[in-house]
Amino acid sequence: MDTKLDRKAELSEFLRTRRARLTPADVGLPDYSTRRRVPGLRREELAQLAGVSAAYYTRFEQGNAGNVSPEILDAISRALRLSEAEHAHLARLAQPQRKRRAAPRPQQVRPALADLLRTLEGVPAYVWGRRTDVLAWNDTASALFGDWAARAPQDRNWARIAFLDPAARTLFADWESKAYDVVGQLRFSAAGNSDDPLLASLIGELSLKSTEFRTLWAAHDVKKKTHGTMRLSHPLVGDLSLRYETLVLPDDAEQALTVYHATPGSSSAEALRLLASWGADAALVP
Repeated sequence: MDTKLDRKAELSEFLRTRRARLTPADVGLPDYSTRRRVPGLRREELAQLAGVSAAYYTRFEQGNAGNVSPEILDAISRALRLSEAEHAHLARLAQPQRKRRAAPRPQQVRPALADLLRTLEGVPAYVWGRRTDVLAWNDTASALFGDWAARAPQDRNWARIAFLDPAARTLFADWESKAYDVVGQLRFSAAGNSDDPLLASLIGELSLKSTEFRTLWAAHDVKKKTHGTMRLSHPLVGDLSLRYETLVLPDDAEQALTVYHATPGSSSAEALRLLASWGADAALVP
């Protein structure tokens, strides 16, 4: 199995799938054809919207345009109506290929940050890294999401948990949304780490073992985890609705801290209080 992701192919497929979701009517262009061989905008239509020649856009979509200016990237992003995360993803993919680097070093959490997680007991919190690996957590997070300490290090990974652990489909009330978010984050990370052999291996493993992952991965959707609401169905305390905030670490953009909290006075807050009182022991209850 190839241990490197093909950035040129990723760029081509990402742009093709973004064009496919738009029609001429969506962007104010006339559609003189009665039948289109492929869905969405044609390359020449996208080039017209972005203010570049069709030949240049074709080279760009094929990964053969060389250095692309920020202005052209902005124009193409506007024409495709990309989100902020999609624009950042496109900018990463459009960067010139670098010489192959040595394998990335294992990610480690600073001791002071691990201490911070422990001071947040009562509030589920964890630090995760470039491959959606869970790098450090507190007892309340373990009580909420399962006993991460009991998992092998390579299995402390949100992508593997979401798609290969049957318990995840019960724990996450909206599993499809969780799966979509995990794949979107993994693809966003992949654009900046195309020469990471462990990341390529993870994607290959999930593609072989999960039809749902293959389908979502082929869509080329990207997402950056920021904030939102998550609904859980916990085996001990029942249903919870929790809000979460994700903070990228200022000294390491490939690590982020995610913290969950419940609306004060709600049933979810009481359920979270019970889990916090049990701590890591809750994850061990059969």
